[in-house]
Amino acid sequence: MKFVRTLCRFCLVLAFLYLLCMIPSFANEEPLKSYIGSEACGECHADQFEAFQAHAKKAKSYESVRIMQKGLTEAEKKECYACHTTGYGSRGGFVSESETPHLKDAGCEVCHGPGSVHMESEDPEDIIAVLSIETCNTCHSSERVDAFKFKPLLFGGAH
Repeated sequence: MKFVRTLCRFCLVLAFLYLLCMIPSFANEEPLKSYIGSEACGECHADQFEAFQAHAKKAKSYESVRIMQKGLTEAEKKECYACHTTGYGSRGGFVSESETPHLKDAGCEVCHGPGSVHMESEDPEDIIAVLSIETCNTCHSSERVDAFKFKPLLFGGAH
């Protein structure tokens, strides 16, 4: 009986050590980024935020979903959220108008990425500063351009 207990303890120690080896080291990993909403971006980038709010259609993009939602299935509405809200389907992104109202429109972070780490560090390396047409093509794909007759304004955008 004593041998069995000793063996069980030994197995538990081995299992514990194995699990410790399987856990990745978090010390060198990037911090988790989450969405903060365009208003938070406007605290430091006031001119860009004001221009975005005044001139970018996507700053009011949720209204398009609201107008059309009666004719949409739940699946179709969720597909609209992917481009008409900020971070839908991603960690810390849009969930619903009542739960995450600050993310209900397609804001700064749709193009520049989640802003939580950048807001804390104020380091330009912690945000996507230089945009590419590939970023635009996430929503402005050829199928959507044909269906909705819109085009990305990469260099003539809101800021």
